[in-house]
Amino acid sequence: VPVQEIPKGWYALDIGPASVKLFNEAVQNAKTILWNGPMGVFEIDAYARGTLAMAHAIADAYALTIVGGGETALAVHRAGVSESMSFISTGGGAALELLEGKTLPGLAALPDRQN
Repeated sequence: VPVQEIPKGWYALDIGPASVKLFNEAVQNAKTILWNGPMGVFEIDAYARGTLAMAHAIADAYALTIVGGGETALAVHRAGVSESMSFISTGGGAALELLEGKTLPGLAALPDRQN
């Protein structure tokens, strides 16, 4: 169902087959994939299809695959494709901030040593 057809007051809890197809096509030619955040409420089986399909598509891609965030890491584990990912981090928000070049408080607190 296109997002425009979702009735007012209803929620989109997963991506549908058309979105899965579009994302699948996008990742097949990627050289690097950074995945942060599941595609839906994958904790509920009825809304897990999109997330699980994306986990398999990303695992099958011939690319450097980086998974960020605890929920996404759990989704990849549930899909059974953890071993196919290049790197999995439970630090979703912190990982994104690091990629943005922001200072992370935990790293800033470390003494500045040169060896």
